[in-house]
Amino acid sequence: MNDIKIIALDLDGTLLTTDKRVSERNYRALERAAEKGIEIVPTTGRFYVAMPEIVRNMPFVNYVITINGASVYDVRNQKSLAAIEIPYEEAIAVLAYLDGYDVLYDCYQDNFGWMTASMRDRAAEYVNVPYFLQMVRDFRHPVPELKAYLREKKMDVQKLIAFMKDMDLKQELMKNLNLIFKDLVLTSSISGNIEINHVLANKGAALHKLADCLSVDISQTMSFGDGSNDLPMIVEAGVGVAMKNACPEILAAADRVTGTNDEDGVAQVIEELL
Repeated sequence: MNDIKIIALDLDGTLLTTDKRVSERNYRALERAAEKGIEIVPTTGRFYVAMPEIVRNMPFVNYVITINGASVYDVRNQKSLAAIEIPYEEAIAVLAYLDGYDVLYDCYQDNFGWMTASMRDRAAEYVNVPYFLQMVRDFRHPVPELKAYLREKKMDVQKLIAFMKDMDLKQELMKNLNLIFKDLVLTSSISGNIEINHVLANKGAALHKLADCLSVDISQTMSFGDGSNDLPMIVEAGVGVAMKNACPEILAAADRVTGTNDEDGVAQVIEELL
């Protein structure tokens, strides 16, 4: 605990409260850790500009891990340290497969979101959390048809997301996609979505990459998380911390459990560390 050099933090359900704030106690704990020379690294499924402004404006944040580990970004020097993306031909094949089911989908490419316009117009039918629905509306650029757009651009994709209303369908798709597309990895950050990344793009691998860039041993890292997309960094970090509100696999894998995201769980552990 006393030799931690990097603290990696998931956002939704972890650092952010249910109403998407950073509490004063959490902020001050992170600030104090940074003053001690610890790198504070927001680690999220979002792309950079979709992160809450309060997080992007933290003066002590020098690096971020975004898009479930598909991107490791040096904020101060505005440069990528690592990027692992899905080949666009495979992304098109996944979307064509999803066309056979009652889902909406989008993709992250070039650090922004892209979505078939007719699907974006129907987002309220499939995204039942108002905050995330607003994110779809604010951060998904509409295109006439997403697969045609990808064929035209011929650019690889950072992440695919599918939204569905039926949780049984979600489980079916998780199983089938894993069987068909073996070089992709599936996770979920909210109940009604599936997030699809390259199998080598995950928060744990990205944490390793950042630690290597900073000449920090992975044992000197601490991670906080609550969702299945946090599992790799919970396992890989020197100290993996689960929020009390975390999903069962995170609770089982973590070295320790702290309070919920609404109980300043992040600050509880950092204050002990300091």
